[in-house]
Amino acid sequence: MQKRKKEVSHMDEAIAQRCIAEARYMLRHRTTIRQTAAAFQLSKSGIHKDMLQHLPQADAALAREVSALLAYNKSVRHLRGGEATRRRYAQEKSRKSAECLQFPENTLY
Repeated sequence: MQKRKKEVSHMDEAIAQRCIAEARYMLRHRTTIRQTAAAFQLSKSGIHKDMLQHLPQADAALAREVSALLAYNKSVRHLRGGEATRRRYAQEKSRKSAECLQFPENTLY
């Protein structure tokens, strides 16, 4: 008795193509899960599931490349977080100093 080859449904093919497109985008632009989710207008958890569960079934070699990128992003996330905090405080400081320089109208000096 021969085993039947599992037929790939249209939906499975659509998911596979979407995963491959997301993975290629991530690798081409060296983006994070969050940036990729924003570009594809999907949730971070959806992109994450696509990369870790669906992509290895669709293209194993591409999945290994994406896995390496995700590992790199994870290894430098503390640096990115620190840089974001530094920029935020610099913006707040410049805004406060600009407010201090504004004089009220109708004030005699």
